[in-house]
Amino acid sequence: MNGADLLCETLLANDIDVCFANPGTSEMHFVAALDRRSRMRCVLGLFEGVVTGAADGYARMTDKPAATLLHLGPGLANGLANIHNARRARTPMVNVVGDHATYHLVHDAPLTSDIESLARPMSHWVGRVETSDSVGAQTEEAIRAARSTPGQIATLILPADAAWNETSQNLPEPIELAKPGMPDSSRIREAADALRSGRRTTIIATGLALRSAQLELLDRIAARTGARLMAQQSNGRIERGAGRVSVDRVPYPIDQAVQTFADTEQVILVGAKAPVGFFAYPGKPGSMLPKDCLVLDLFAPGEDPVESIRALADAVVGTDAPPARLAPRHQPEMPTGKLTPDAVAAAVARLMPAGTIICDESVSSGRDFFRTTHGAEPHDFLQLTGGAIGVGLPLAAGAAIACPDRKVILLQADGSGMYTVQALWTHARERLDVVTIVFSNRRYQILLGELKNVGAGAPGENASRMLNLDDPALDWVKLAGGMGVEAARAETAERFADLLGSACSRKGPFLIEAVI
Repeated sequence: MNGADLLCETLLANDIDVCFANPGTSEMHFVAALDRRSRMRCVLGLFEGVVTGAADGYARMTDKPAATLLHLGPGLANGLANIHNARRARTPMVNVVGDHATYHLVHDAPLTSDIESLARPMSHWVGRVETSDSVGAQTEEAIRAARSTPGQIATLILPADAAWNETSQNLPEPIELAKPGMPDSSRIREAADALRSGRRTTIIATGLALRSAQLELLDRIAARTGARLMAQQSNGRIERGAGRVSVDRVPYPIDQAVQTFADTEQVILVGAKAPVGFFAYPGKPGSMLPKDCLVLDLFAPGEDPVESIRALADAVVGTDAPPARLAPRHQPEMPTGKLTPDAVAAAVARLMPAGTIICDESVSSGRDFFRTTHGAEPHDFLQLTGGAIGVGLPLAAGAAIACPDRKVILLQADGSGMYTVQALWTHARERLDVVTIVFSNRRYQILLGELKNVGAGAPGENASRMLNLDDPALDWVKLAGGMGVEAARAETAERFADLLGSACSRKGPFLIEAVI
């Protein structure tokens, strides 16, 4: 074996069998090694942001990392925005970044860069391979870091000569992963005492706490103690729909969020962060909580979130807990007339198949989607987590590769969709079962609102030209067709429902441009 072979074998030995890739010259020996291993599925993205965003979507649905393959520092830099989103989603990911041969770095060739410095802000672990014999051990360290609790971003730098030189190492064995730490009894006791105190309490959850089994326990705790249960504003994955616990998220708008917590006396964070504004606004607070609000963490990083929730339920609810309050099945009336964001949400709620994966980068247009879909068919909800737009199309690709037997419906804003529009080509090439709904308002609507929110006034000519997308108007039907995805345009609610119903009844990629 050479070093590249050893890297492939180490990944496969540890159940990492998908590689999202955009390689270059320095990675060609790794490409050749991947070519010799049919167990590894290799998925090409035509931009590195597609690669890293797809790896994020894949891991959110499988709870295990994929590998990415990126070309030197500039390739990594192109993928950093969606690595940032993955980090905020607590997604496990192993990035393999090629570099020049060790002896070539002295020449400062055009693509030479400080890869470690580029990787470190978005990575929990960064390592560099020195020789082909050290490839296996370094890859194992990257996997351990990625699969720690909660998931982490690991970035492994692979010089070309470490890939092509022969190694004396044997075939790797699966590594033993560290188990998450057990709950801290003092934290559990403190949270239980707070819930029994009679003070107005909100439980805010994220991560594994938003899976059905944990949500049911938290809902029983809330029902017994009178606490309010919410999800934080941005979450990697929520299991929701009819027959599951219905939770709202912390609102995005500052005034609405401040009002939501106005009478809250204490907050128990279940893996979540205390709610703060996405941005600073003149004359408005940064924290959404009252100044004297008590904030408690149920568990610390590295502790087992599932066991912590069980321990709190044992302490507060006991064995005679009533059933959780599950959302009743509710399908809204089929919309008619003008096509609006609410009409899109109603049609999706009515037509989505059971087990659908909803990926949401609708930004402002889909803000009320939750309200309409509490009683829809059971589904998983994946959303933009780190605020770096351009994740929607790649996220849907990764989710579809992770779960080929499930329909994926993507709610995609038109402006942010253009950041990684190349992902449509991956949808077509991989024959992914993704229905993409583009909210075509032909403007950065959220920024027009933010211009007002920060007190900057009404948009003039220059501001309008920076925030509108109507000159020329984007033609998503042609964009999709050019990359091999069948597409159609809807300008009425009836036309949209017809297209969505047809797309949900068959397999394969389809795009609907919803002109709103």
